[in-house]
Amino acid sequence: MVRENDNFMEQNQNTSPEHEPTVLDLYKSVTKDWDSFSNFIRSLWDARRRGELNQALAQEAAQPVVVEQPIEPRRAATFPWRALAALMFAFAAQLFVEPPNRQFAVSLLFYLVSIGLLIWAFRRDEWHLPALPPAIQTPDSLLARLLPLLFSILFALIAFIDFSEGLFDWRNTLFWIASIVLLSYSLWVKTPKVEAANETSKQKWIWNGLVILALGISIFFRLHRLDAIPVEPFSDHAEKILDVYDIAQGQTKIFFERNTGREAFQMYWTLLVLKVFGTGFSFFSLKLGTALLGIFTLPFVYLLGKEFGNQRAGLFALFLFGIAYWPNVISRIGLRFPLYPLFLAPTLLFLVRGLRTRNRNDFILCGIFLGLGLHGYSPFRIVPLLVVAAMLIYLLHIKSKEARQQAVWWFVIVVVVSLFVFLPLLRYWIGHPDQFGYRALTRLSGVESPLPGPAWQVFLSNLYNGLLMFNWDNGEIWVNSMPHRPAFDVVTAALFVMGIALLILRYVRQRDWRDLLLLASIPILLLPSVLSLAFPGENPALNRAGGASVAGIIVSALALDGLAAGFGSGKRRQVMAWGLTGVLFIVSAFGNYNIVFNKFDENFRAGAWNTSEMGKVISQFREGYGQTDTVWIVPYPHWVDTRLPGVWAGIPDRDFALWQDNLEESLPRPAPKLFMFWNQDEETERLLRELYPDGVLNRYTSSFAGKDFYIFLVEE
Repeated sequence: MVRENDNFMEQNQNTSPEHEPTVLDLYKSVTKDWDSFSNFIRSLWDARRRGELNQALAQEAAQPVVVEQPIEPRRAATFPWRALAALMFAFAAQLFVEPPNRQFAVSLLFYLVSIGLLIWAFRRDEWHLPALPPAIQTPDSLLARLLPLLFSILFALIAFIDFSEGLFDWRNTLFWIASIVLLSYSLWVKTPKVEAANETSKQKWIWNGLVILALGISIFFRLHRLDAIPVEPFSDHAEKILDVYDIAQGQTKIFFERNTGREAFQMYWTLLVLKVFGTGFSFFSLKLGTALLGIFTLPFVYLLGKEFGNQRAGLFALFLFGIAYWPNVISRIGLRFPLYPLFLAPTLLFLVRGLRTRNRNDFILCGIFLGLGLHGYSPFRIVPLLVVAAMLIYLLHIKSKEARQQAVWWFVIVVVVSLFVFLPLLRYWIGHPDQFGYRALTRLSGVESPLPGPAWQVFLSNLYNGLLMFNWDNGEIWVNSMPHRPAFDVVTAALFVMGIALLILRYVRQRDWRDLLLLASIPILLLPSVLSLAFPGENPALNRAGGASVAGIIVSALALDGLAAGFGSGKRRQVMAWGLTGVLFIVSAFGNYNIVFNKFDENFRAGAWNTSEMGKVISQFREGYGQTDTVWIVPYPHWVDTRLPGVWAGIPDRDFALWQDNLEESLPRPAPKLFMFWNQDEETERLLRELYPDGVLNRYTSSFAGKDFYIFLVEE
């Protein structure tokens, strides 16, 4: 039970700590009669002025922190040839599943050999994962500042009522933000600092330089040729630009119902990006916004690597994640995809760190990022399940009754804080449950399309395919992946298998809850893709499984750190370890570069429609005639989205479609007129020649192979 530190009643001023009044005692005494309630409010103000609560919290923070010793793995003094052999066989196994010449049976055999060698190396102390960071027993008697807590609840209720219209305005937004700030302040405690390991100034400079270098390379991978890769938008981008345009016109929605419904974070973020960088309502604004979100994920991946290992593991995780094809592609598409890993990484970071250090502040931060993530991308809705699973795993591994009770209250803090942050969407969900859940229901059930078989069979098949996406096949969705290739490059994929095996071996030996959590997080984070039961062809999907990229690359980084540590601490051995790491990084970087900037780009261009060229024609017509009101595009099955050329021309709110059956409607409009239509649409050509005998027909030769289109110009 949360206890309140304020001496809210005179009769409780001399109560000993062992008999400190509970919230239930407070409630009974306060609600007894009106005088009791008045005295309570007065005593709160007096207590706040005397600063008694702050003193109590400061005293608690001053208590000693107990730091447990980490379990350092033994390292063999001999050269780790078994570990290197295991790695080489894993690389060979992964090479055999690289497209186009894929040999699953040979790859499986090589992986079995590599795992056998890995177990041998593990038993001979040649390859161990880095020691888990030490547990810290930070004191937390669950004190709270009652007055800010009460006001936070009051403000949240006001905001909740005001959000009933489904719009953000200055009033409800102010009360909403104030409620979050007050709630966080009411729970926040000042904690003692734990002394870090001693490092020389030279070591710090070298280490900071390596981190900055890895971050710089990662930013290069995120931003390089962003204007050209991907080259063209598709229909989802038209929907997003219209949503952003709606905000600019004053429609400050909490949830955007266009295109089966979307959360609001990306729309407001894109509006900010286009205002700051002056990029307008464009495809590039969408891409720049999501690329920046991908960059913002990188520091959390680094810290998460440290939380499951050490500084070096964090550096390895930062680099591998920064250059990886998977998070890079979903960050540069221009849709909400990177919001899943962006908010998953800090949510998992603060949850794990909070459970390790027993620091309440980490759970407050965890709740904030959990709530923010729910405003981002709908697959993030699986993360609350991960939080529940983490708490259960933690509770099953601790023996102290007091620690279990504290863990329950930490869980309550996460839930309450996240609900406060989620409040606008919660209100929308209550008022419009059909809209809020429609997109997920179309994939999970037969609302839109019948399930192709029994749900449990489809689920198991999807789960199998989802688990294989890291090393075998990441699906067939060409707009956000390179179809039918592994989600990881050769180096990261091989290390991933080694890391999974090492996590299982260490968990069997040490039974640490963090190892089991990291293992369990992978299938849980894949669920948004796996649960596409009505459309199993959409699984696996890099975008819906994006959160699993964080956990997967952490596993690979831990394996690489363990391999490097196996070389020992001698100077020559250290040079060999860092040399091997450098070679692996170079191979991985070139492999990922080739996948994104060559293979993915080429494949995307082959599938994308050349709406930018149509937008160029519209712009040229405007330059020549001063208007675009008499420009139309005649739709054709499976051809361009007729809204996108207008986006390229700087007209984001117009659909240029004029259907074939309605061509006569253009007759009353004064010339000049321009029609664009698909090069195989002979019927449209016939109709236009009948309507406008003096019109001029030209074929636009596209830079995209096989995607020429016709331009029919009427000048009189």
